[in-house]
Amino acid sequence: MKGNIVVDLEKCLGCHSCEIACAVEHSRSKELFQAVAERPRPQKRVIVEGCGGSNLPLQCRHCEDAPCVRVCPTGALVKEEIEGVVLLHDHLCIGCKWCVLACPFGVIVAAPDDKVMIKCDLCQERAKAGRLPACVESCPTGALQLASTAQLAGTKRREFLVEYLQDR
Repeated sequence: MKGNIVVDLEKCLGCHSCEIACAVEHSRSKELFQAVAERPRPQKRVIVEGCGGSNLPLQCRHCEDAPCVRVCPTGALVKEEIEGVVLLHDHLCIGCKWCVLACPFGVIVAAPDDKVMIKCDLCQERAKAGRLPACVESCPTGALQLASTAQLAGTKRREFLVEYLQDR
């Protein structure tokens, strides 16, 4: 499904389940107990930050005109035309960190060896199998959802109308 990960701040507990699920999904074994022993350790691509008394899971927003893609000197970062996902081809990455500087959300980070970058790929392997991203699937409160732009707009309209009608 084409879409973006949307966060409901009121539902996020800050439990970090999304971070763990992301790291396990990007491990060699895809199993929690085996992933913990892997070297190098699997890395998360979502970061839960505290924000004014709330928790905010952050991951790549897969920007329409992605600045990270524009500054990448090797073409390691590309925007898929059909799905709109910004992907990192780590075999092309030279670790220059220009993408880190260009990302307005601060969600591209260096791998532990500091030689290549890592970022959210919306769990493309799972998407091909018709599954949700690991962070969305693992969220115990449903704070993370995968939604298309049309779904987001419809939800916002309904929320506005409900609030508007209640105020009358």
